[in-house]
Amino acid sequence: MSVPQPKITGLIGLARKLVMDGLLKPEEAEQAFDQSLKDRVSFVSYVVKQKLVTSRDVAVAASEEFGAPLIDIESIDLNADIIKKIDEKLLRKYSVLPIFERGKKLYVAMSDPTNLAALDEIKFQTKMNTEAVVAEEDKLAKVIERALEVFDTSMKDLDEGFSDVDLVEEEGDKKADDKSEADEAPVVKFVNKMLYDAIKMGASDLHFEPYEKFYRVRFRVDGMLRIAATPPVGLSRKLAARLKVMARLDVSERRVPQDGRIKIKYGRGSIDFRVSTMPTLYGEKIVMRILDSSAANLNIDILGYEEEQKRLYLEALHNPYGMVLVTGPTGSGKTVSLYTGINILNQEDVNISTAEDPVEINLPGVNQVQVDEKTGMSFAKALKAFLRQDPDIILVGEIRDLETGGIAIKAATTGHMVMSTLHTNDAPSTLTRMVDMGVPPFAIATAVNLIMAQRLCRRLCTCKIELQPRPPDNILLQEGFKKEDLDGLKLYTKNPFGCERCNKLGYKGRVGIYQVMPMSAAMKRLIMGGSNAIGLADQAAKEGINDLRKSGLKKIRDGFTSLEEVNRVVNKENKEEK
Repeated sequence: MSVPQPKITGLIGLARKLVMDGLLKPEEAEQAFDQSLKDRVSFVSYVVKQKLVTSRDVAVAASEEFGAPLIDIESIDLNADIIKKIDEKLLRKYSVLPIFERGKKLYVAMSDPTNLAALDEIKFQTKMNTEAVVAEEDKLAKVIERALEVFDTSMKDLDEGFSDVDLVEEEGDKKADDKSEADEAPVVKFVNKMLYDAIKMGASDLHFEPYEKFYRVRFRVDGMLRIAATPPVGLSRKLAARLKVMARLDVSERRVPQDGRIKIKYGRGSIDFRVSTMPTLYGEKIVMRILDSSAANLNIDILGYEEEQKRLYLEALHNPYGMVLVTGPTGSGKTVSLYTGINILNQEDVNISTAEDPVEINLPGVNQVQVDEKTGMSFAKALKAFLRQDPDIILVGEIRDLETGGIAIKAATTGHMVMSTLHTNDAPSTLTRMVDMGVPPFAIATAVNLIMAQRLCRRLCTCKIELQPRPPDNILLQEGFKKEDLDGLKLYTKNPFGCERCNKLGYKGRVGIYQVMPMSAAMKRLIMGGSNAIGLADQAAKEGINDLRKSGLKKIRDGFTSLEEVNRVVNKENKEEK
């Protein structure tokens, strides 16, 4: 017995495809088609705007029906030179975006590949053959707006509109004569604008990146890189030279990496930039890390600790001796956690010394030492010197080798409180990592009081929306939620349109997720017995210590972040087996 097919008489093209795929009823498709003609909008725009079909489903259907490639427009590196081939009015009129060219052919991203009028007009303007590439309607609209906003930056605009910003180099190189400074004024102002914008947006890093046909500047905001500007590729060397002059590096040397620092006045204070150059195929890539002491908030109550985790951390901090280790990848907030602890302990009756690379936050009352391998001031050498300085509390920026680890362990067992970091995935693996480095298990069991692993998740903005419909219960159980969590559980996600507060990104700021693991007697026995990370993790679970995954799920239940964001920063393999 054959299954009756939907009546699709009169429907053509994409409307017919959506009905055949069961995404629209025939009467809905006919009504949407007629209404889109009346409203003078494309059929695709109408069904997506009216939420009759998701933009993803429409894009897949269009790709299959018309044989056009389907791309994720948000993952494409945009090229300013290609985008500027088409007038802004034309891009907005047809909601299209040129993404790349091959020979005499221009590939154009569009949600409706049947819009031949748009392709013909682009072909006429560019004198190139055009070919449609399908992109999701909503994503394409956002990328077009972002591209037009970013690529609107020009040297002329900067020269005319940036003279009144109070951003002045404090310790710059004054060797350049007045004539060369005048010649490079637009470049100087562009660099100043980038620094100013990065500080204003709360960025942690700036990337100046040269490529064969374009140049881009990206900011890392809340842990994610985003394009900030695309100056002309011909200014690549001038931009690199300006940054190297400010960092007092060798401008003539372009073949080897260099490291330097820039200190600028900003408002009433000053901000440091750590500068790193790297020769690439098409010029020097320069990455700048912003070291802004004034931006760091060392209040333990806002970092995201659960009450029990905060109690364990404070308890470990107030031990007279022993070691506290903070672990996680670069950019996971380890430094802020350490500084928060140091700030709590910073009293006039204790002597605190730190060895850091670099010194990121200036703390009055704390003796901070800048580690510099070039001068021979290593972490190990600084530690040895600290022990002759009558210390109470020692902070070591990172345990990188056996020598540093050995000295830190000895200091922790001879009446000193030692705090440091390692790069490991979670708390249990930190112990086995130290054993692999060559530190004796009995020394670790004796010295270490607490290990804290952490990650940073982007915090949902106040414009967040509830995720509807909620994923099925079996999916949520696979993600790590417990059955008792599902009753009344509300999941939130970012608002796709955002708001002014979050710059239309849907996220604003970050919140920490933590695994705080004190060294219990059972844990120490496992270490002494040569247990691996899996055995230590099982013991931690028996003691009720939440791993990073569980801590992340708690943040989701509390509405701080989204499931998508937790999955981005915590591997799904870290879920506890049911």
